[in-house]
Amino acid sequence: MTTKTSATAERQHQGSADCACDSGARKAVAVDPEIKAANRHRLRRIEGQIRGLQKMVEDDRYCADIITQIASVQEALRGVARNLMRNHLHHCAAKALRSGKKQEAQAMYDELLELIYAHLR
Repeated sequence: MTTKTSATAERQHQGSADCACDSGARKAVAVDPEIKAANRHRLRRIEGQIRGLQKMVEDDRYCADIITQIASVQEALRGVARNLMRNHLHHCAAKALRSGKKQEAQAMYDELLELIYAHLR
């Protein structure tokens, strides 16, 4: 077992999850299992809402009713995004900002600003 692997196993054994930043991969590995389960549940519910929207369109339902349902789906998606952002801030962003490495911190500030600007519409 490599040093990195044994360090990872030790941290996991101690109950603290690794951050994707540790591996250099762009994969979330520090998501709390309860948050992940909640997000999966929400996304399944949203999937059902989308199927309902398709049926509403096929059935020529009243436009205002469809628009109301679309707003509901959008809000549900924003809820998932908030959970993901909270996790990202808690793990990867906090690590980068505390790293003491100016370039790493600046890259994280830039990434966070892009996320905020892209999703504030």
